[in-house]
Amino acid sequence: MANFPAVLNHILGIVFIIIIFALAYAYLKPHQLHKRRLVSTLLLKVSYLFYLLVLLIIVYLSALVRGGLENVFFGIEFFAFLIVLFVPNIGIFARKLGQFSKKRESYNYFFTVVNILSVIAILVMFFV
Repeated sequence: MANFPAVLNHILGIVFIIIIFALAYAYLKPHQLHKRRLVSTLLLKVSYLFYLLVLLIIVYLSALVRGGLENVFFGIEFFAFLIVLFVPNIGIFARKLGQFSKKRESYNYFFTVVNILSVIAILVMFFV
């Protein structure tokens, strides 16, 4: 018989990924796009969902396969990981603030690039 707690941790990790991703999808509603900013809104939402999926999978693999986040991201990499963890999330939540309404299209493009760079940074830190 397999190690039951380890199997349970993997199952709960996968369920956690599904729940977090479903909540993000429900919050973002990528199927509802702004009529005037169609392309920039779509790029922002899709890039954020891709970032979130990569982040959740890397955290899952780090925590359950490689022995913990502290073993994968140590030293300065851990602080870089924290920045990559928070900046795209702040960007997606701050987009509805009033001061960004007039410059929303450039805001969307900027955070699309931030999301893509965050994915690249996460993958480089995990695999290198």
